[in-house]
Amino acid sequence: MYFSAFILTALATAAFTSATPLVPGRMCQGRQAITSTQYIGAEKNVKLDIITCEGIADSATIESGVGALLESRQTASVCDAPCTTFCHDPAGGGPDPNDCHIIADALRFESQSISPTFEIDNGANNVVSLTFSSCTSFFLNQASTGLNYCRTDFASLTDFLSTNCQATQNAHGGLCVANDGRWFVQVQHS
Repeated sequence: MYFSAFILTALATAAFTSATPLVPGRMCQGRQAITSTQYIGAEKNVKLDIITCEGIADSATIESGVGALLESRQTASVCDAPCTTFCHDPAGGGPDPNDCHIIADALRFESQSISPTFEIDNGANNVVSLTFSSCTSFFLNQASTGLNYCRTDFASLTDFLSTNCQATQNAHGGLCVANDGRWFVQVQHS
């Protein structure tokens, strides 16, 4: 059992280490629908889109089996869940970390003024996409159930990825994939 879990983790890791950045609009396979758009943050200057895809493009999915273990049918909290970071190479063309920090601050503001968590309903293929100027950060649910995620965790990952996956690291953005494969957060140029 340990060996097969190790193999699945290795396959999932391999799938993302060679992955190129995914643009929310291009990650969808088949039809895509923006189910809502709003502006968030203290200054209402960060665009938030909820995107639902018919399916996720093959390069965006984690290998079969990861995250598909027995899952409850109720919305699961993935706050404080560990994830593994991958930076997109080569260097150049990444988002301005200052723009990404505006997104992170908007998430923190919403955490204090609305709710500390957000829910991605209806299971797999749902995306929360946040955009400000040169930066897009998104959370993608790959689970077969809905997920709850902490806005402050999303903010911290947005700040971390935008500053640690830059040209000095031979990168232009990056992502953090949940260790169980149910979700990931990505930061890239918009």
